[in-house]
Amino acid sequence: MTIETPFTNPTFAIGGDLTVNRMGYGAMRLTGQPANFGPYPDWEQGKALLQRAAELGVNFFDSARAYGPQWNEKLLGEALEGYSDIVFATKGGIDKLSPTQMVKDGSPAVLVQQIDDALANLRVEQIGLFQLHWVDPNTPIEVSIEAIAKAQAAGKVRHIGVSNVTIEQLRKAQSVAKIASVQNRYNILERDQDEMIDLTAKEGIAFIPYGPLGAHPMRRGSPLAAQQVNDMRTGAQHALRSLLDRSPNIVVIPGTTSIKHLEENIAA
Repeated sequence: MTIETPFTNPTFAIGGDLTVNRMGYGAMRLTGQPANFGPYPDWEQGKALLQRAAELGVNFFDSARAYGPQWNEKLLGEALEGYSDIVFATKGGIDKLSPTQMVKDGSPAVLVQQIDDALANLRVEQIGLFQLHWVDPNTPIEVSIEAIAKAQAAGKVRHIGVSNVTIEQLRKAQSVAKIASVQNRYNILERDQDEMIDLTAKEGIAFIPYGPLGAHPMRRGSPLAAQQVNDMRTGAQHALRSLLDRSPNIVVIPGTTSIKHLEENIAA
């Protein structure tokens, strides 16, 4: 199935200078189970899927320290090493100790180590976008962002993003460094981020909605993808296209482990 209506804003410049196609790929599902813990069991199939995404024009791949942990970054690095114009976005400030235990830690020492680990895992000399995954309740967001900004000054990080933040927390982060992106949960059924989208659009900040198909982060399946809209659009295509049409600063990152579904998503 294809979407035949024209799409006039196919790219967005993160940070004003890092141009990506607005149809990205969220790699979280390429991990072990349960609860996204451990390496992806079909490693070679995962590499093939990521490479197919790149062939279809996806050049923005989103990961995180907590996915695996680290295994997801390693899979991306191995699959896409040597591909030109690929932008890796990853996140730090959370580590996963078991399928049921995650630890928020946005302290400077931890973030510095996670950035160094991500560079090695992704096999790059600079991370295109490094995002604070969650605000650590024991570390002021300004302290966390200052640590990432120091890594940016050292050339390890190109742009800084934040995730799971309120507008107040975004403003605090902006008091320390330029913030290039916000990644919060948003889809056509969960629209409580409309104010954030409008604000970030006005300020030239990318908004990266996670859960764009309404999926639970720790479970398989997507309620929006399961719908059939009409003979021209699947539920997934309708949901993704609606987000792309919502605002020109939105970069979507649907995730899938199926090449067929990947191709369907790209058609949006």
